[in-house]
Amino acid sequence: MTATATLTKTLVSLREVRKIYRMGDQDVHALAGVNLDISAGAFCAMMGPSGSGKSTMLNLLGCLDRPSSGIYTLENRNVGKLNDDDLSELRLRRLGFIFQSFNLIPQLTVQENIALPLFYLGWEQERSAKRATELAAIVGLESRLRHRPQELSGGQQQRVAIARALANDPAIILADEPTGNLDSSTGVQIMEMLTALHQEGKTLIMVTHEPDIAAYASVQIHMRDGKIDEVHGEL
Repeated sequence: MTATATLTKTLVSLREVRKIYRMGDQDVHALAGVNLDISAGAFCAMMGPSGSGKSTMLNLLGCLDRPSSGIYTLENRNVGKLNDDDLSELRLRRLGFIFQSFNLIPQLTVQENIALPLFYLGWEQERSAKRATELAAIVGLESRLRHRPQELSGGQQQRVAIARALANDPAIILADEPTGNLDSSTGVQIMEMLTALHQEGKTLIMVTHEPDIAAYASVQIHMRDGKIDEVHGEL
């Protein structure tokens, strides 16, 4: 399959999406007319060489950036027409992020880091603390609630990041090289955890440069020169 990746029961839809960055006196076409449909419950891995557009794609899908042209629809909402406040609200309520560098706040405990999205959603402290405790148990960190990130291993920090990404019960979890800073055995543990989330019905979109990590996903999307080059796998 080339050019267009189509999965059923569309959650995400991109139509002729382009992203152009101005670098000095030159235009850089980071995305050059992408067409993509992703269904609820999919587990997609995006791969490609440096400069292929996969990171730009993740930023657009995560509403951290806007397309220069084309249409990005998320849950039937045209993302390109949303203002900055609406984009922030969409990110907060419908998206969860897992980063290679964990992005935990060092001054906060495990429980507080997990509960952070709920603070911004206006949850009461008791309710958010209970939710964070439940999520910490899911990722095997119920005995580390009062620890701070520097007191945890890399794998444990990534588990905190996964729990935080689940706090708002997102429609999509976006993972940027989620095993990039981990040793291979810990990476396997993290991928088994993400696979379990997928099996429970969560939608995951992951960027990785590692074929063995991409193999956990049900669909592998290969990008080159700002376009989808080919897609492997079916739901």
